[in-house]
Amino acid sequence: MTRYRATLAYDGTNYQGFQRQAGDIPTIQGAVESAITRITHQTTTVIGAGRTDAGVHATGQVIAFEVDWTHADAVLLRALNAVLPDDIALQDLAPQPGFHPRFDARSRLYSYTVLIAPQPHPFWRRRAWHIWGNLDYEALHAAAALLVGEHDFATFGHPPRGTNTIRVVMRSEWQLFKEPFGQRLVYLVEATAFLQHMVRRMVGTQMDVARGLVTTADFEAAFRAGDLARAGTLAPPYGLVLECVRYA
Repeated sequence: MTRYRATLAYDGTNYQGFQRQAGDIPTIQGAVESAITRITHQTTTVIGAGRTDAGVHATGQVIAFEVDWTHADAVLLRALNAVLPDDIALQDLAPQPGFHPRFDARSRLYSYTVLIAPQPHPFWRRRAWHIWGNLDYEALHAAAALLVGEHDFATFGHPPRGTNTIRVVMRSEWQLFKEPFGQRLVYLVEATAFLQHMVRRMVGTQMDVARGLVTTADFEAAFRAGDLARAGTLAPPYGLVLECVRYA
């Protein structure tokens, strides 16, 4: 058996998250495993660096799987992409013995896009959270800065396994881009690992601050409380993208 490492990109709109589920529920993991079986005639388990939620996208998900393959790696890459659905594609593939996408990862980088525009925009319909109104950008940046460092993030999510809710966030910042149709806000957050729904709750609660629904002081108090009940708005999944996973 050869262990392969690959980078996976997908539009998560039509899938119930990355992780395989029972029955005929469409998932990213299930689709990739089916493609591998179709090409290699072998059953294998695809391991991912992160379990993205239903509707969440990725440009840099990292996976690993094991198969017996006697042809060139490039042939396997092309063959898998030929049978994968149009909204899923491997970006690269190479043998890497002993590699584990989750345990070997140093950090994950996510982006979240918010559109501030008076009219809906079809291109961004499945890629951004569309809102309209005046925002307090100074308060938004202040809230984002509070999240940097090693903290208990229990207010924003629960762990997919175990009970540890301590995470280290290395980057938490908003970038603003002017567009012909309005403005595009992009949140970039990088951490050692994330709790379930953590980024979406962080984004939604920060936007509560920006829209004047709560103060920055309220946001900080809720964050420090370590209580999931204190979280604000849960941002919709379609604005979220797993950009990359870092291993060094």
